[in-house]
Amino acid sequence: MASISNSALLQQSRFSTLYKQHCRNSAASFLHRSGHLTSRPNHLEFSPLSKRRVLSGPIDFSGKSCNSLGLNEILNRHGSPEFYTTRAAAADADADGHAIEISNGFAAPKSFAERFPALVTGFFFFTWYFLNVIFNILNKKVYNYFPYPYFVSVVHLLVGVVYCMVSWAVGLPKRAPIDKELLGVLTPVAFCHALGHVMSNVSFAAVAVSFTHTIKALEPFFNAAASQFVLGHQIPLSLWLSLAPVVIGVSMASMTELSFNWTGFVSAMISNIAFTYRSIYSKKAMTGMDSTNVYAYISIIALLFCLPPAIFIEGPQLMQHGFRDAIAKVGLHKFLSDLFWIGMFYHLYNQVATNTLERVAPLTHAVGNVLKRVFVIGFSIVVFGNKISTQTGIGTGIAIAGVAMYSLIKANIEEQKQAAQTHA
Repeated sequence: MASISNSALLQQSRFSTLYKQHCRNSAASFLHRSGHLTSRPNHLEFSPLSKRRVLSGPIDFSGKSCNSLGLNEILNRHGSPEFYTTRAAAADADADGHAIEISNGFAAPKSFAERFPALVTGFFFFTWYFLNVIFNILNKKVYNYFPYPYFVSVVHLLVGVVYCMVSWAVGLPKRAPIDKELLGVLTPVAFCHALGHVMSNVSFAAVAVSFTHTIKALEPFFNAAASQFVLGHQIPLSLWLSLAPVVIGVSMASMTELSFNWTGFVSAMISNIAFTYRSIYSKKAMTGMDSTNVYAYISIIALLFCLPPAIFIEGPQLMQHGFRDAIAKVGLHKFLSDLFWIGMFYHLYNQVATNTLERVAPLTHAVGNVLKRVFVIGFSIVVFGNKISTQTGIGTGIAIAGVAMYSLIKANIEEQKQAAQTHA
């Protein structure tokens, strides 16, 4: 009799277990249909509202499967099962406002960049400045024994183009297709880029790096002038007033610059004008293509523009004694490695600069550009031991301060325009 009783209890326990498992499955199905629980296979995104776990009361089931096999009596004796239901909207967020992705019912760990965006942006700025300073230092050291800026400009672009080709070949990034229309849009940008790049290198070869960058601080003045007189945009008086210290500071620095010569001064001014028109054409050439591909195509086209002057202006001298003299001074291996590394650093600093500026607001962009110039001027003076007069130092400081004021005012104006367009 005890055996029969134990067998009945065992059978009853099995029925109870099966019933509870079945009812739980029914509950999940019921909640899913009634909207209390929403899910997507292997991928859940929750809303910015905090998710709450709510303990519901006993749930009554009246389906046929629950009434069969005499299981209702078991349910009544053991009590209805209780279920936890999760009520959440479509996207939960953490305390910092970042979306949390749920996979297979568990929160997927966020990447380092998502958890520390400010730190990552700071790293981008540091990398940009570091690469730019190293490029300027190595570039000037090469010019000290190989003063051929047209050929060196070609090397800069050539190394960058090879880098882009290799990146495309491995799919990092995937090459974006280009058509005839887009080629026509990018060609003026590439021409101005090539002219500005070559003229900058002519100036670097002729005068101190710090002086070239001081002259190039006038670029905002040319940008403002082109915007008003070429594009017809009205420039606020506050912007014009902020440019006065820039002009005064560059004038003061130029009058007492120990390395001054007209070749370096004029070529740096031409570079300012070229880069100003590059900015104008870039605004007209806004496309849906990502910045990495755009810069790659611009580099390829710019290389084609730089080849003819390098061949016709410096080709004969290079063949006669230019290469031979450089190899005699530093050796073939160092000569080739220097050319490779200045080309690599040139491409990388431009690419990182583009990627960095995409991550930040216009105000941060403006401050970053000013600080970059300060870093380059300061490091070049320390590394090369350039002697500067007191007036040159004061003039450089005034020019940089003027650029900072101009950049901040312009960035604030741009942000106000964007805010007005957003609210319109």
